[in-house]
Amino acid sequence: MKQFVILVISLLTAMPGIAQINADQVMRSGRSAIFFEDYVLSIQYFNLAIAAKPYLAQPYFYRALAKFNLDDFNGARADADEAIRRNPFLTDAYELRAVAYQNLGQPRKAIADYETVLKTLPDNRGIIFNKAMAQQEVKDYEGAAEAFDRLLKMYPRFDSGYVGRARLRLETGDTVGALEDANKAIEINKGAVNAYLIRADISINGTHDYAKALSDMDEAIRIQPRYAAFFINRAFVRRNLDDYYGAISDYDYATQLAPSDYVAYYNRALLYMEVRDFDRALKDLDMVVSLKGGDIKALYNRAIIRKEKRDFKGAMEDVNEVISRYPTLAAGYFLRSQVKHDMGDLSAKADYDKSIAMATKTVQKTPEEFSDRKRENDNTSVQADADGILLADEEPQETVASRFSTLITVAQSPDLEQEFNNKQIRGRVQDRVAPVDIEPMFAATYYSSPTELRPNGEYLREADEINRTRLLRFVLQVTNHEPPLTDQDQIKRHFESIEYYNSYLSTHTPRAIDYFARGMDFITVRNYPSAIADFTRAIETSPTFSLAYLMRSIAKLRGLQADGAFNLDGDKSRPANRAEEELIVKRAALDDIDKTIELSPDMAIAHYNKGVLLLENGDLTSAISAFSKAIDIRPEFGEAYYNRGYAYFRLGNARSGSADLSRAGELGVVPSYSLLKRMNR
Repeated sequence: MKQFVILVISLLTAMPGIAQINADQVMRSGRSAIFFEDYVLSIQYFNLAIAAKPYLAQPYFYRALAKFNLDDFNGARADADEAIRRNPFLTDAYELRAVAYQNLGQPRKAIADYETVLKTLPDNRGIIFNKAMAQQEVKDYEGAAEAFDRLLKMYPRFDSGYVGRARLRLETGDTVGALEDANKAIEINKGAVNAYLIRADISINGTHDYAKALSDMDEAIRIQPRYAAFFINRAFVRRNLDDYYGAISDYDYATQLAPSDYVAYYNRALLYMEVRDFDRALKDLDMVVSLKGGDIKALYNRAIIRKEKRDFKGAMEDVNEVISRYPTLAAGYFLRSQVKHDMGDLSAKADYDKSIAMATKTVQKTPEEFSDRKRENDNTSVQADADGILLADEEPQETVASRFSTLITVAQSPDLEQEFNNKQIRGRVQDRVAPVDIEPMFAATYYSSPTELRPNGEYLREADEINRTRLLRFVLQVTNHEPPLTDQDQIKRHFESIEYYNSYLSTHTPRAIDYFARGMDFITVRNYPSAIADFTRAIETSPTFSLAYLMRSIAKLRGLQADGAFNLDGDKSRPANRAEEELIVKRAALDDIDKTIELSPDMAIAHYNKGVLLLENGDLTSAISAFSKAIDIRPEFGEAYYNRGYAYFRLGNARSGSADLSRAGELGVVPSYSLLKRMNR
């Protein structure tokens, strides 16, 4: 949750002079794009300005601002550094860098930058507020209190100042003072959603007055009705008021607002279990497992449900996973003893006896379950698992077991008030709910999907050379996002083209380009076996036809993805095992890509495609090497940076992954910001 604010940045002076491009016009267009929240598009303009006049500070500053709005805080910090390096008196850049530091969890560095700004702007409301928040983060409570007091003395109608001080007072145990400040904020601004949340927090955790908490949560939702966390937490309140129907209703709506947020599904499953609606509970827990993998609490409760539904095999799988993760948890062995008992397994008693023996001992975590996070302010480590089940090395059995059946509340962030525009590159693209996936392979095609950022397809020398011969009936383009072929007239033209080549090849001496052209028609109409056959004939006719090798690899892989029901090179024997078939096809495709690289070593997309295939096969190190080679050949290859960043994250290298995703975003790969946000939560 961002708890920080940025002041409205005043327009900087226009850039003097004109380089090879009209730098002034580019900067104006970039600033306009920022105003209309076209952050990704604006970055492209500032890239041009930086290329034209790299000595100017403003393009770096504005690009930093755009990156910040896309939650690329490392990228924003780096660009702010460059802006300050070029103009040490650019106050806005210090402020922006400070806020980036705050979001990166480096509040001490943020405080230093805020102090620099305050030397020039000592009474700036936003800077004082942000500095106070940073001081609170480093537990300088006295300094933060002084800053808030000074702030509210200068700006007594600043409702966010009261909210900030309320949070500080709540953290330091002054519940009465926190409630006073929250009430004052609401008195000033009836729409101060944070103040209602603070009051609800006090009612839930302090006085246990759930009716009052419900009233405040209702008001928060009225003010901001599109934030899933509010509904999840209101459902928690309703459950404590025995309003099961209302709680389920809130969870239902939360899943609509945030389909990839597991908490609503998990909590709803627990409520369904309470009323013994095991079918719905099982469906929700399956969803939790699909979203979070081996979520230990979901597996434990799913084992209970499977036992009730007499799916003993499934129940044993789940409870065995729980025990493997928590081998000293008595509840795990007790549950397994129950499953075995219902199965008629005589070893149930051994598990029961083991659970009784463990019941008086503390639960110890296995080393691999720990995730150490270093705190900047005190350099201590906090050990906890991904589910928050254990908060220390050892805890009582009953404390741990109770978490398996306890509803989860989530952090409440009110800072999501921005409406999104329809176009893909507009607005806060990183907040869109979308599956995390890699960028797909590039291929030659007759159709592409132009965007504002990519109005033209990728340039490929081999495709351009073919186009210049004018021997094809359609113009080759290169893209990794080929649009679906939905126009009936277009489809008809390609079938007519296939008939044309059938007639031509039957009456003329076959040429490699003719087979290739018909193969392109076949792949366009999704006839992958025929496409493979024609690309093979083109290769046999001209063994150095590198683009034919590339397209044959694409046809093989697409056919495999479609249904796997095609034969390689006319082989009538089908592997009986699907996994064996996939392995054969992928090896054949990789061989074709390697041959493409041998014939055209400077074809960046061939190295890129190899990286994609290796990444999909789980060979992360080799994939990174292939993407790096593609980047060496073409340094502006955004998709290669994106996929390499994804691979780095898979290997646990967050620093390199973040750098690559930031660079990919600069180069117009829009999903970079969504992935960057998810990976750096």
